[in-house]
Amino acid sequence: MNKVPQVTLLFWIVKIMATTVGETAADFLSSDLDLGLLRTTFVMGALLLTALWAQLRSRNYSPPIYWIVVVLISIVGTLITDNLVDNFGVSLDLTTTVFALALSITFAAWYASEKTLSIHHIDTPKRELFYWAAILFTFALGTAAGDGLAEGLSIGYALSTLLFGAMIAAVILAHQLFKLDAVPAFWIAYILTRPFGASFGDLLSQPTTNGGLGLGTVATSGMFLVTILVLVAAMARIQSRRLRRRRSDRQARSSMRVL
Repeated sequence: MNKVPQVTLLFWIVKIMATTVGETAADFLSSDLDLGLLRTTFVMGALLLTALWAQLRSRNYSPPIYWIVVVLISIVGTLITDNLVDNFGVSLDLTTTVFALALSITFAAWYASEKTLSIHHIDTPKRELFYWAAILFTFALGTAAGDGLAEGLSIGYALSTLLFGAMIAAVILAHQLFKLDAVPAFWIAYILTRPFGASFGDLLSQPTTNGGLGLGTVATSGMFLVTILVLVAAMARIQSRRLRRRRSDRQARSSMRVL
């Protein structure tokens, strides 16, 4: 009855794409459509709450609902950090510290309540709320830390993408070779995929004069959204087959008990 997907290569591919869409879509809505950061935050926040309500009410893991929440929470997490920095003048260093503290408190409360931070047992409303709170703070923290590092080093989008990709690879190696526990490895990688996806999105969307490839936010967002839709449709088909097998197995066991 786990309400979240298994952590596979496909999971990470879709997550990184959702992160990229979060960066480019936030830029498109606030800048290209001239909605502004604050108005865009309220609109996307309302959509996120609606999708999250549907996710909490669903009885099983539903790939379309789950990944809609992830895409929206990626956009909202980006917008929260951008609002604090651009509209309220909060420094990236302070923003990073605040969200790191908020994430730590969320993990501490989660562990104190449930005695685990494992994502393999998100099967109660309380655990699911802890899970989504942690996800939101990872996106906000990843945005702040990634922007702070990229701006502080002034290394450009391409090198930023390589840098954060190397960090993710280091986490994978630490887990595979040095037996870093799966739970911290997952959450560290989850945080790092935010600046990695954002840097990659900026590399594709930003004009060549700014160091990007000049595809634009519309083309980049559209390309990744279409890919996400295709992959999520494949996940939904796989999930449907699993549920049918489970029902079939239960019916078979029930028949055997009757006999």
